[in-house]
Amino acid sequence: MTRRGRAGSPVKPPDAVTAPQPTARRVRAIRDRLRLVYGIPGATPHGHPIAELVLTVLSQSTNDRNRDVAYFRLRERFPDWLAVRAAPVDDIEAAIRPGGISKIKSARIKSILQAITQTAPEQELGLDWLAELSVPAAQAYLTGLPGVGRKTAACVLLFALGMRDVPVDTHVSRVGSRLGLFRPGAPFVEMHDTMLAITPAGQELEFHMNLLRHGRRTCHARRPECRACALRRMCPSADSFA
Repeated sequence: MTRRGRAGSPVKPPDAVTAPQPTARRVRAIRDRLRLVYGIPGATPHGHPIAELVLTVLSQSTNDRNRDVAYFRLRERFPDWLAVRAAPVDDIEAAIRPGGISKIKSARIKSILQAITQTAPEQELGLDWLAELSVPAAQAYLTGLPGVGRKTAACVLLFALGMRDVPVDTHVSRVGSRLGLFRPGAPFVEMHDTMLAITPAGQELEFHMNLLRHGRRTCHARRPECRACALRRMCPSADSFA
């Protein structure tokens, strides 16, 4: 039964109430302060969406060094992505073992490459055609692949194809949550939607990279360096750690 207020209008249950998004002015202020510390990162889309997809899968639950070692060994072992798709899972696992949880990742990579072949136009193993879609349509396709979530999809769209999306990893989610950019307790899918909504157009890569850098260098998970933080005065969480 729906509860109603005094005027007879429906009252949302507590779990349906969402916090308002931060104002554009506040987002710009955070962006500008991060610019002073980290500059404006720039990178043109590299145009290799399958490589970005595989690299992002390999990045899960490991550091950048181990991810890169696993990726380069995979490329050394197999001449192209068709060969990876055709290879036994055990061979893929052996190549990417330095990246950790290789048994899971190897099976996932093979499943993804098979699924792309089955669903892409003319059943070709490629993702360049995603650039012709709208962002929501491209997101929906990628997240329909085995084990691909919004972060992985966003990495492919932003870094490989230059489309408007913003990856939210553990660093971005932590810094954004402490700054009040996200609703408390928001799931990652909602965080991605919020980041896409609040990020100024054309600054997706900059905002993502600078929030990530701030999370790695200053806003640590356990002991954030609040006293040395350039965002301290605009961070509602600063007093909790100082």
